[in-house]
Amino acid sequence: MQKLIQWIDERLPIVEAYEKHMSKYYAPKNFNMWYFFGSLAMLVLVNQLVTGIWLTMSYNPSAEGAFASIEYIMRDVEWGWLLRYLHSTGASAFFIVVYLHMFRGIMYGSYQKPRELIWLFGMLIYLVLMAEAFMGYLLPWGQMSYWGAQVIVNLFGAIPVIGDDLSLWIRGDYLVSGITLNRFFALHVVALPIVLLGLVVLHLLALHEVGSNNPDGVDIKKHKDENGVPKDGIPFHPYYTVHDLVGVAVFLFVFCIVVFYFPEFGGLFIEKPNFEPANSLKTPEHIAPVWYFTPFYAMLRAVTVDLFGLSAKFWGVVVMGAAIAILFVLPWLDRSPVRSIRYKGWMSKVALVILVVSFVILGYLGVVPSTPGRTAVAQILTVLYFLYFLLMPFYTRMEKTKPVPERVTG
Repeated sequence: MQKLIQWIDERLPIVEAYEKHMSKYYAPKNFNMWYFFGSLAMLVLVNQLVTGIWLTMSYNPSAEGAFASIEYIMRDVEWGWLLRYLHSTGASAFFIVVYLHMFRGIMYGSYQKPRELIWLFGMLIYLVLMAEAFMGYLLPWGQMSYWGAQVIVNLFGAIPVIGDDLSLWIRGDYLVSGITLNRFFALHVVALPIVLLGLVVLHLLALHEVGSNNPDGVDIKKHKDENGVPKDGIPFHPYYTVHDLVGVAVFLFVFCIVVFYFPEFGGLFIEKPNFEPANSLKTPEHIAPVWYFTPFYAMLRAVTVDLFGLSAKFWGVVVMGAAIAILFVLPWLDRSPVRSIRYKGWMSKVALVILVVSFVILGYLGVVPSTPGRTAVAQILTVLYFLYFLLMPFYTRMEKTKPVPERVTG
């Protein structure tokens, strides 16, 4: 076995890669519970890929057979109901884990120099994940899937000059139809997963090149022993591979409770209209995207005024796009001399709380029907969301920060 490993390693450096990324990759010893979510994201990604492969074996990507094939999976395929619920619940779990992972990155300044590229790859993963979820959302071919896709694709029609042609190109037809379903299926099961896996690999390679951040925001590479090992670092394997099993166990416990007892989660994970087959002649009472898109959908609906001869719908699309795009430039907006929220001033802490509260409430407002009062609240919260980023260069430079320790504090 030793000779076989040596023979393979001379031609493909597996042992070297294992040591670089696992046993000799030194991570800060003061990781806390917020650092579970990176490994949990990997776990959910594997769940989505495996369950997705099995679901495609019984799925029929056509307007005539899609809804019936979902019913067939749920009722007749052995353990098909479990595969479907693992996949549908996994989609929501993926976004929960990713949002918490992003929050940890913002809280501890994991986007600051020299980790800008890690953040950019992470944001690209988030963008592809949104596209992947949107494409997959149409596949059950239920009422909310159909009309949600219709509404979202029609938003592109608000873009001047090219909007209508762009919407037509995305749909492949004048309305959402079997052609749309077929191309979304191809993108969902082949193209986007390949891109997603590639970005995940780049994200991890960039992370292991510069090293992981920690709750103190201290660079552990500054203090090394005589062997060149960081004094405040421990090997990722076996310490954090075993450590992360605790987070995995807790996550799976909660995840399985949802899968077995609340797979619809009150209509948030699987909406009630989606138990009816798609009908282009019958519009659901209230059309809304799935919950992980609703903060941005609420921002879109918050824009109600036509400006410069362009419709409110167009400016809503601009605001929605800008809310995602502004996250990409976060590393260059933060001018604070410290990374972690532990040592930033009170302005950064208050701003972060306002950002989180605004995002969560916007998520709720995107789920419920719009009223004048709710629209006014959404407008205020949208402004607060953008002010967090636009004012960051000023309040992070002005505020008084605490001294950062030389070594990690545990």
